[in-house]
Amino acid sequence: MKVLVTGASGFVGQHVVSELLRRGHVVTAVGRHEAKARNFAWFDRVRFIAYDIHCPNNDPFEELRRPEAVIHLAWPGLPNYTSLFHFEENLPADYRFLKALVEGGASHLLIAGTCLEYGMQSGAMKEMMPTMPSNPYALAKDTLRRFLQSLQQHHPFTLQWSRLFYMHGVGQNPDSLLAQLDHAINNRESSFNMSGGEQLRDYLPVEVVARRLVLLLAHPHLNGAINICSGRPISVRRLVEQHLVSRGRDIKLNLGHYPYPKYEPMAFWGHTQSLNLQME
Repeated sequence: MKVLVTGASGFVGQHVVSELLRRGHVVTAVGRHEAKARNFAWFDRVRFIAYDIHCPNNDPFEELRRPEAVIHLAWPGLPNYTSLFHFEENLPADYRFLKALVEGGASHLLIAGTCLEYGMQSGAMKEMMPTMPSNPYALAKDTLRRFLQSLQQHHPFTLQWSRLFYMHGVGQNPDSLLAQLDHAINNRESSFNMSGGEQLRDYLPVEVVARRLVLLLAHPHLNGAINICSGRPISVRRLVEQHLVSRGRDIKLNLGHYPYPKYEPMAFWGHTQSLNLQME
């Protein structure tokens, strides 16, 4: 299959491209900076196009080599979840780009959503639950989903809205929890500052997330919102402790140094109703 990947050199995108190639797909990888993309082992095996999807273009479907399917991961400005630019700039630009692809002939969109669309609800988040976004980033993502669902009434296409939960692995943001922990380990620091660590979250290695996204692409009957998650809650403190064991290190945890984030409930995780065992 001819697959277009936006955000190809990002945290998730770099692993998605590798998984697509492993499964024999023909990949057009899109990113803003070719120099960054050249650092990946897959660069010479894809058609890379340096392209700003938020700049108005005449016909992105033709310019991006008429893809059969699109995995849309690009979204500037993260991890700043509270800025208004998410719905003032990213939302209309994303919709304009995706609408042009559909009108050009793209029949299958797989879009990266976010677990934050569920808002401050607690417990296991099921895909059919109402969304209650409580920050600009989540509101923009949830609104984009609704826009695209309305577009389906005029231009039928497959829409797979993948709600990503928490991830860790190669390429993660250096300010993310486990990246900061690795930095402390590598610098042989004696203590690590963190929150109280009692919040429950849903984590997956980014390689597993990439594999599930690519598998999802092969199941177009799974239309609509799909949680990409483990389905198993784990406390942030336990996650940190497990990582320390895996690295063979013992660092004093300075619990309670940081307050708990106000944009997340204390306990929420994904429910994997749509993502069944046949996809593993």
